Amino acid sequence: MNHPTPLLALRDLVVEFDTMAGRVRAVDGVSLDVFPEESLALVGESGCGKTVTALSILRLVPQPPGRIAGGSIRFDGRDLLALPESGMRAVRGRDIAMIFQEPMTALNPVFTVGAQLGDVIRRHQRLSRREARKASLALLEQVGIPEPGRRIDEYPHQLSGGQRQRVMIAMALSCGPRLLVADEPTTALDVTTQAQVLEEIRRLQAEYRMAMILVTHDLGIVAETCTRAVVMYCGQVVEAATTAALFSRPHHPYTVGLLDSIPRLRETRLAELPVIPGRVPDPLQLPAGCRFADRCPRVSAECRVVSPPLVATADGGLVACYHPHP
Repeated sequence: MNHPTPLLALRDLVVEFDTMAGRVRAVDGVSLDVFPEESLALVGESGCGKTVTALSILRLVPQPPGRIAGGSIRFDGRDLLALPESGMRAVRGRDIAMIFQEPMTALNPVFTVGAQLGDVIRRHQRLSRREARKASLALLEQVGIPEPGRRIDEYPHQLSGGQRQRVMIAMALSCGPRLLVADEPTTALDVTTQAQVLEEIRRLQAEYRMAMILVTHDLGIVAETCTRAVVMYCGQVVEAATTAALFSRPHHPYTVGLLDSIPRLRETRLAELPVIPGRVPDPLQLPAGCRFADRCPRVSAECRVVSPPLVATADGGLVACYHPHP
């Protein structure tokens, strides 16, 4: 890497949730690094633990029923898990900001856009209400909101989905954070608006020189947006590589299955698209060995006994597999 010292370092992160049926380990020993100004994708199907990992960085996992049960989260050398809640409030927004998947659940419906933006700005900067409003207008214009002078006094329900997501981006950028965490920021948007919002995020990331974690299940977005990718399955990291290496030389059978299932222009009918057979194991009854073993075409006896460790690959990535693709 160009930056040998990571901006963010997760080591052996464990997050658990108490349910009526028992304790579920949603994130199990996740380790990853995010370097200054890079774009890292967290990839995997729904329920793999990528959103919980992202929420853990800002200590937003609801307690109860959830809890960070082990590991460490270090940002710029500071242990975030050791900070008091007042210290984390200072980190949120100023140092690390988050864009949530559904802006209508993140924005307060009874306050105007300007009131909510201004509140975020004034929490971290010593500005008057007039100065905060001026800064809010500049941010709305910067993220591409049409007629910002009118929109600033409107309520979230009066905006379109794309405009609400742009307001969330403006809030995230309001204090110039060093790390942006984007949790599937385009899932609720139509295809055209998705492309516009992603382009806006890419442009602003370069302009603000931020690092970014993009949580997504869409490999097409990963190819367009991120420089590195971490693939998660059933709460664990199974592969990590540069985006170019991941798409051209995937090693883990799960990653290969994900890439093979992407729709392409080909002679076969849509109904004949490859799928990954089987189901994700029950989180309350996880197997002793590799969690992908029952769905893997390369499985052997040892895969069912001991979970494979993450090991380095020849092209500089990591893979957790006893029989990776060459």
